[in-house]
Amino acid sequence: MADSYQDLIVWKTAMRLCVEVYQLTAAFPDAEKFGLTNQLRRAAVSIPSNIAEGYGRMTKGEYKQFLGMARGSTFELQTQLKISADLKFGDDRLRQTALATSDEISKMLYAILKKLNA
Repeated sequence: MADSYQDLIVWKTAMRLCVEVYQLTAAFPDAEKFGLTNQLRRAAVSIPSNIAEGYGRMTKGEYKQFLGMARGSTFELQTQLKISADLKFGDDRLRQTALATSDEISKMLYAILKKLNA
């Protein structure tokens, strides 16, 4: 196991995703500040936060629970990114980058959870 949650590749990738989402949503309409912009940012921040919190828990079960929540937030984020595409909010290139990063995170979290369940 890594010495710190900050050493985990999945956490580092999730932190990169946060930056990508903030960059994407910066161009959203002002009317969406408390709507989709807020939802996307909260979901993005939730992913590395849950990875970190789970890492700090004292049991394998709690760690798995928080990784599961991080994976759920990843899917929530992907859904919201697709909604933003349908609404034509933000730059499509930035959105595609965020979707690809979120897919990478989802796969990493699945692999970690599978290993923890072995």
